[in-house]
Amino acid sequence: MHSEIEILYRRFGGMVFRRCKALLVNEQDALDVTQDVFVKLLAREELKIDTPSSFLYIVATRECLNHIRSKKRQGQHSPLVEEIACLGASNEDKSLAGRALRSLFAQTPESNCLIAILHYHDGYTLEETAVEVGMSVSGVRKRLRQLRQQLKTLEKV
Repeated sequence: MHSEIEILYRRFGGMVFRRCKALLVNEQDALDVTQDVFVKLLAREELKIDTPSSFLYIVATRECLNHIRSKKRQGQHSPLVEEIACLGASNEDKSLAGRALRSLFAQTPESNCLIAILHYHDGYTLEETAVEVGMSVSGVRKRLRQLRQQLKTLEKV
């Protein structure tokens, strides 16, 4: 199995690193999380993966979300949350949006954060997002609607 993981690393390690760097910005954090992605594969009992690039992309995204949550618990801010907050926001709204998103991501299930990142940050369509997370399009729509509602509630506080 180690040789299979080594092959996956040689083939997809760069892609996983680029994904991590895009979400985490910090190169050392991206390297650490990239390593974590492949270490997780070692813990699997079976390594049968039909679409390794999609699988590793999603695992990398989840590991990045975990890393962002860990930094939040340590009182550090996430560049990803700041980047999303700045999309289309005026300078006055960026700080408020960043605080609201940090709070939202801290209390939202990982699967919902993944859906939001794939759709809003990565530009996936609803259909593409649904395929990546293994849900129906209506399920993805519902989760995004819930996230928007949670954000509205946070903005009122």
